[in-house]
Amino acid sequence: MARPGSKRQRKGVRTPEPRAPFIDRKLGTFNILGEEGLCLIEQNADQILRETGMEFRDDPEILEIFRDAGCDVQGERIRFDSGFCRQIIKASAPSVFRQHARNQKNTVQIGGAASVLCPSWGPPFIHDLDQGRRYATLKDFIRLVKLHQTIPWLHHSGGIVCEPVDLPANKRHLDMLYAHIRWSDRCFMGAFIGEERATHALEMARIVFGNNYVAENPVLYCVSNTNAPLVMDAHMSGSLKANARAGQPVACTPWVLTGAMSPCTVAGTLAQVLAETMATMALTQLINPGAPCLMGSFASTMSMQSGAPTFGTPEAGQMVLAAGQLARRLGVPLHTVGTLSASKLPDAQSQQEGTWGLMMALFAGANVINHATGWLEGGLVTGFEKTIIDADLCGKLCRFFEGIDLSENAQAMTAIASTGPGAHFLGSDHTQTNFLSALFRPETPDNDSFEQWAAGGKLDTTQRANGIWKERLAQYEDPGLDPAIDEELKAYIARRKAETPDQEYF
Repeated sequence: MARPGSKRQRKGVRTPEPRAPFIDRKLGTFNILGEEGLCLIEQNADQILRETGMEFRDDPEILEIFRDAGCDVQGERIRFDSGFCRQIIKASAPSVFRQHARNQKNTVQIGGAASVLCPSWGPPFIHDLDQGRRYATLKDFIRLVKLHQTIPWLHHSGGIVCEPVDLPANKRHLDMLYAHIRWSDRCFMGAFIGEERATHALEMARIVFGNNYVAENPVLYCVSNTNAPLVMDAHMSGSLKANARAGQPVACTPWVLTGAMSPCTVAGTLAQVLAETMATMALTQLINPGAPCLMGSFASTMSMQSGAPTFGTPEAGQMVLAAGQLARRLGVPLHTVGTLSASKLPDAQSQQEGTWGLMMALFAGANVINHATGWLEGGLVTGFEKTIIDADLCGKLCRFFEGIDLSENAQAMTAIASTGPGAHFLGSDHTQTNFLSALFRPETPDNDSFEQWAAGGKLDTTQRANGIWKERLAQYEDPGLDPAIDEELKAYIARRKAETPDQEYF
């Protein structure tokens, strides 16, 4: 924890960097597979869909949708002709679209050269230096929403930034959606589990944006995970149907750990991931041609000794790079994940694993990157200090993927000529004009001498991050919400909560 007399606290949080609504990547993608390899993966995915098929469980409507489209439906198992899913996707799925925020300055582009960074999603626990690891509450959820709002390198408010376990499991989605709407003016995610909850999110979005606007514009974001291998259950297909019918984006995302939920090899996992995501993306287009959808890939490895999930591995990097190529060939945006780590603390392991994951995702050309900040313990924990440390990484990569500035000012030819041989640039007009913006300035590192560092309390990175997140929350600025909309949202939530008794479990 930062000490009251530390240099960091005396200075306070510096003026925020100018904020872009998303990364407009100027650097090319890294292609790990050649044409022969890509064709092989695609052929294998088609073979999986044709011969093995995929099951859509407990949802008779989906079976009818596929049957009407000419697919082979046997029980809950669907088999597809070679090329069927690819043809359906390429015929109508958009390659680029925008998700609109209530503050239009924060509207994001999804697709093309745009990358959108989202915070951690789903952990039931939180961690900070003051109180350690503990179950998350609604208070923690709101603090994280506010903290994310202050970070210029995050572009999205996200979804379940932590699971507020102090609320009934069947109703807490309403409070989480309200927190995003009330305390942030960035884009946010809808409710993913079940058609009813997805419908609640859509109805709340219509209160905020208006019925006609939601009918014509994406304002929510849904992730529909498969139950690998080759299954989608009604909880996920229900939210997929609701969002696709409403024209809201759905990231069709196989969630796999190699060796358990997919083969232990990269090539086998890629074929399965492509098969699962193509089947679910095709479903969105059969429901509503032209509805935005994304190829999703959450593919990581596991320890062959213990069975525990592992992150930041070379194979995970290979899989996301290849997924980027496969998505581009389908003509759809790519959704994937960022700073994943199995570490229990924001330590060297967490940053090595997280840095690898986020860099690979951006070099893959990922358009939406979930878990860009805060993720610990294999997704069980959102860390406050980890969020701040990851934010510096996000900022560095945002700057890196902007590419090299080649403007006349950046070339600095006048400054070089006026300074001349043997002099220095510290006092030049060019340096005085540009020193605040020319180089990225992360918040968490210490660059002082040993003596200065010792006098400031000998703080390590995590301790400095502890002070920073508190300062950010103290300086959080409420974006406000129209009082009439606020009251209508609260009334809607009260009605929905009164309809059913509280449930402890989903």
